Amino acid sequence: MEISVFNEKQPMPEDVKNETADFLYKHLDEFGDPREDIMKSMKFALKETDSFGGFILVGRVDGDIKGAVVVNKTGMDGYIPENILVYIAVHRDQRGKGMGKKLMQKTIDTAKGDVKLHVEPNNPAKFLYEKVGFTNKYLEMRYKK
Repeated sequence: MEISVFNEKQPMPEDVKNETADFLYKHLDEFGDPREDIMKSMKFALKETDSFGGFILVGRVDGDIKGAVVVNKTGMDGYIPENILVYIAVHRDQRGKGMGKKLMQKTIDTAKGDVKLHVEPNNPAKFLYEKVGFTNKYLEMRYKK
């Protein structure tokens, strides 16, 4: 697998951005969001909007996207982790083959500072996150208007 890193200094071509958004929309399964929200997080990571930035990883096998990650910087260094892993997806035909672990390791290596993520308790990827060292520190609560 070849992993490309895109950020403010390494822009993502528009066709790759659309291909990656489509990939995430399809392969996040029931844990995903609308494509327009995925695209918003990608533009945030690439600093194409007023944001703190971040980065996007795209893993390819034989030219086809087989995994992708979107990380946004929080701008809250120290008191809240500096990065939030917003999306990670692996193609169905690559699951269980170590690709998720490679993407997670590249994410940790690329991020400057700590990384947090949100995961549903029934998401099988939770075991991967624990395997690479993520811990459950808080119970998240939300008030929705």
